[in-house]
Amino acid sequence: MPSVVGLLEQRELGARRRVDELREEADRVQAELAAAEREWREWVIARSRVGEVLGPVDETEDHARTERVMPAQGQAEEAAPASTAAKPKSQVPVWREGLDASVLSMDYQRILQALADRHRLHQGPLTCQEMAVLFGLDTVPSKVEALRSKAKRLVARGWLAERQPGRFTLAPNVSGPGGRS
Repeated sequence: MPSVVGLLEQRELGARRRVDELREEADRVQAELAAAEREWREWVIARSRVGEVLGPVDETEDHARTERVMPAQGQAEEAAPASTAAKPKSQVPVWREGLDASVLSMDYQRILQALADRHRLHQGPLTCQEMAVLFGLDTVPSKVEALRSKAKRLVARGWLAERQPGRFTLAPNVSGPGGRS
């Protein structure tokens, strides 16, 4: 017959093994939780960046926009009412006859000027990477994609044409800054 002390030692040993197993499992769960949290943060950042690229651009806040947190999923942004009069330099208005490029911010005017010069010299369209080189920017993805976003916005508003994917030129009847076409 086993002694009482022997039985207590057996139970203590069993409890100690169970504690060790649970600690190992807790460590594994903690590591899995940390990995899941990192992945979740990366997706939040990705959603925020996509929102920045697709959202309206206010050139005076470009660098401050990277700090902004996107609204929770499911919250729709209110659409701005369509207006024929654009606030100067704060947005890209839809091109119409007689609208001067001076209503655009300097970044957009610079793109239009480069493409107007190419048009005047009877040269072909430009890619965003070529524009980055022309403007003296590093040809890193962030700079090229920022130019692409602006060029696509100009295409959507009728200032530029994109007859071939990724190759931009002035839209018909659009003149560059200063009225040259």
